[in-house]
Amino acid sequence: MFASEAFLDLEETVHTELFAAEEPVWNALNRIAPYLAAKSNFHILGDVSAHAHIAGDVHIGEGTVVEPGAVIHGPAWIGKNCTIRTGAYLRGNVITGDNCTLGNSCEFKNCVLFNDCEVPHFNYVGDAILGHKAHLGAGVILSNVRLDRANVRVRHDGETIDTGLRKFSAIVGDRTEIGCNTVISPGSLLGRACILYPNSHWSGILADRTIVKVKQTHQLVERS
Repeated sequence: MFASEAFLDLEETVHTELFAAEEPVWNALNRIAPYLAAKSNFHILGDVSAHAHIAGDVHIGEGTVVEPGAVIHGPAWIGKNCTIRTGAYLRGNVITGDNCTLGNSCEFKNCVLFNDCEVPHFNYVGDAILGHKAHLGAGVILSNVRLDRANVRVRHDGETIDTGLRKFSAIVGDRTEIGCNTVISPGSLLGRACILYPNSHWSGILADRTIVKVKQTHQLVERS
């Protein structure tokens, strides 16, 4: 149940060791730190501004550009041809694929981004996995901790499943689009090719190819 392949195209990452068959996809989050700790071939191969801050074990692939003012604290593994924009803050155990955008005023920690992800403006991505071509609109927050600080749970078919994780925000399936200023609650699993309208609040499991619509009611009054 909740196998990685149900949400993610594993051909769109070189980090397949994180994902075990017949295990819930969120188990990969506990593997990020030991996986990076076991690596030794960290290299800076991209174009890193002298005004970016890089600390610890950090790999930056060929063709990747790290702009002035970006901060990367290792361990981190950044793929090829990515853009790490001014004001991006990577604070450890971050893995990205190729052709990803990590934007201004965005914070990342303990997460995996598959190839071609776009996280461009004012986003928080902590304890999450984003599938191939997933896109977060400006201001999207993936909330990773319950208000009561208890373990994050997944609700499915009337059952409550304890993930064993105190921090776990979301699995965002391949090609899913999340509209601006949306908040995703802890323990959410979004299927492939979904669309969530701007200003949504989503909690729980979302089936593939589902659109979450939000309609506002406007009242127009004459100004006195």
